[in-house]
Amino acid sequence: MLSIRPATIEDVPVLTAMIRELAEFERDLKSVVTTEADLARDGFGPDPKFRALIADWDVQPAGYALFFDFYSTWRGRQLYLEDLFVRPQFRNRGIGKRLLAATSRIAANNNCYGMRWEVLDWNHPAIEFYKSLGADFLNEWRLVLLKDEALRRLVEIT
Repeated sequence: MLSIRPATIEDVPVLTAMIRELAEFERDLKSVVTTEADLARDGFGPDPKFRALIADWDVQPAGYALFFDFYSTWRGRQLYLEDLFVRPQFRNRGIGKRLLAATSRIAANNNCYGMRWEVLDWNHPAIEFYKSLGADFLNEWRLVLLKDEALRRLVEIT
């Protein structure tokens, strides 16, 4: 039986494990540097930077959704879905769709204009799933990331 609930600080170890499982699925485990302490501080401290939902299947952690608010100067408040992940042994049970529905409900209840997320171009099952839900793909927009040495160089410009 499926239940979806808000994550608590007690979920940090399993949340960390599932984040690593997602990174491994996305072929980029080496890039994960977030620790349990980071997640505890940033998600469950005095100034939370994100929220998360945990999907349990018969009391076993089966997946999660991690999200946060952001603001569009054109549209207003939106919700950004950073991660949506279901462990392989629990897939094809509707868990991902239910996690997405629960996250959408949070966005709607918080008067968000919409919800945004990314999907890797090789993840065809996810792309087809999102298309089936009526999601719009913003192909004309390019994802930009400034990090590491390039970020440090820009910081030093006066």
